[in-house]
Amino acid sequence: MTERGLLIVLSGPSGVGKGTVRKAIFDSEDNDFQYSISMTTRKKRIGEVEGVDYYFRSHEEFEELIAAGQMLEYAEYVGNYYGTPLSYVQQTLDEGKDVFLEIEVQGALQVKEKVPDGVFIFLTPPDLTELRSRITGRGTDSIEVIDERMRVAREEIEMMALYDYAVVNDEVPLAVQRIKDIISSEHFRVERVIGKYRKMLEEL
Repeated sequence: MTERGLLIVLSGPSGVGKGTVRKAIFDSEDNDFQYSISMTTRKKRIGEVEGVDYYFRSHEEFEELIAAGQMLEYAEYVGNYYGTPLSYVQQTLDEGKDVFLEIEVQGALQVKEKVPDGVFIFLTPPDLTELRSRITGRGTDSIEVIDERMRVAREEIEMMALYDYAVVNDEVPLAVQRIKDIISSEHFRVERVIGKYRKMLEEL
C-alpha cells in the first residue's frame, strides 16, 4: 500500500516573498515536491507564464469551476480570485507524492478545513516596515493598492495562530532550509506512520 503524500501549504501576507521562497525550494537539487499551480483571475505580470506561474482564467471561467466543486480552495483578494484546482492535488497525494501549495491566507484556512492533516506553514516578514518596502519595491501597484495590501497583511498576520509553523523570511536560503526541515520532521510523526505498523501487526 502506497503511503499517502503530505499536503504542504505555504502562505503568508502579500509581499512576504512566498513565490520567491517556493521557487528556491523547487530549484534546489534535492527537491522532491510536486507543485500545485494556482489559478487566478488577475492579469498576467511581465515574465509570468501560463501553466507555470498560474493558470490565468476569466472571472466567469473561475466561477464555473467553483460551482462545479472543482476547487480545493479559493479566495477573492483585492478584486481577483485565486484558487487551487482539486483533481490534481488528490490524485498526486494518492500516488504517495508530497504536494506543495503556495496560496493566500484565506485559501489556506479553507484547505485546513478539508485536509486537516496537512502541514500549514506561515511565512512572516522580519517586520512590517520591511514588508511595506517589499510591496513598494515591486513597482507595480499604486499607493492606494499598497495601503490596502498592508491593511490586509495586518489582518492576515493575526491569523498566524491557526497555522502549525511560522517561518521568518529574513534571508531566502535560511527560510528554504527551515521549511525543508519542518517537512522532513513531519514525515516521522507517529500519527502519520502508525497505521502502517498496525496493519503489519494484524497480518502477523
